[in-house]
Amino acid sequence: MPRKNSSKKIVALGGGNAMPKTVLAGLKNYPVNLTVISSVLDNGGSAGKLREFTSISFGDIRRAALALSQADDKTKNHFSQRDWSGHVMANVFCAARMAVSGNAVEVITELNKRLKVPTRYQILPATIEKAELCAVLENGKVIVGETNIDIPKHNVNLKIKKVFLTPKVKAYPEALKAIKSADLVVIGPGDLYSSLAQILLVEGMSDALRKSRAKKVLVCNSMTKRGETNGFRVADFVKEIEKLLGEKLDFVIYNTKQPSQAQLLTYKKEHPELLSLVENNTSDPRFIGDAFINSFGEISYRPDKLAKTILSLCKP
Repeated sequence: MPRKNSSKKIVALGGGNAMPKTVLAGLKNYPVNLTVISSVLDNGGSAGKLREFTSISFGDIRRAALALSQADDKTKNHFSQRDWSGHVMANVFCAARMAVSGNAVEVITELNKRLKVPTRYQILPATIEKAELCAVLENGKVIVGETNIDIPKHNVNLKIKKVFLTPKVKAYPEALKAIKSADLVVIGPGDLYSSLAQILLVEGMSDALRKSRAKKVLVCNSMTKRGETNGFRVADFVKEIEKLLGEKLDFVIYNTKQPSQAQLLTYKKEHPELLSLVENNTSDPRFIGDAFINSFGEISYRPDKLAKTILSLCKP
């Protein structure tokens, strides 16, 4: 393993399944100090329903912890399975611990212990305050709630013009500290508005990123998503992230490999919300394109190849 990267501090910012399964799954095989800043405003599914008792959602925190876990398969499977009411056991565990302590950070610490997440990793919430993610469509309609943006019930052909949080909430201080001391911040991959934007909208987050000496890297989604990024190309993702950041990104990693037709058809049966491969139509020198996705099965970044590319950007 490359010892020159052993002291590098990397912050991974995101949520959902994509970032843990690609960025975290790859970087955990290298001797880096890794901090995850997780989205916590999910209001759907198991984690979202339990927000009535927990204020924030632990769903994406759970995904990050499982990706970094060194626990045995039996333990990981236990925390991943659902109970009789459909709730994921890890979410139930977090809700129960939250009822006892009322402290979200203590709950995350306890979850990390149970899943044997190495101490060199941190998993932090973007905020510990309750809020809702809202989107303004091009016709002026306001969509309230992360899950209503993620799984739209409105006309999916209407573009999202703006996203905001209500009420405004402050970033978790330890997350800002991690950004301040980072060498590199990796944003994504993940749903542009329903996952990534909610983190960057938290008060203090974008300001901390602008002030940090860390290089900022976007791992662009490989597929567009119905209702959020219809027709988007790499430059469109970059434009929206840079608007939220208030500054330019240092690097953008994107996939150039076309999946097979069979692979595409199979994957879209499982994920009908995904539309087409994200293409790049610019020659911006900040953009790093390569054949990153798998050759078969899930259309997803290959973790080790992605990790090597990310680590190459840590060089002085």
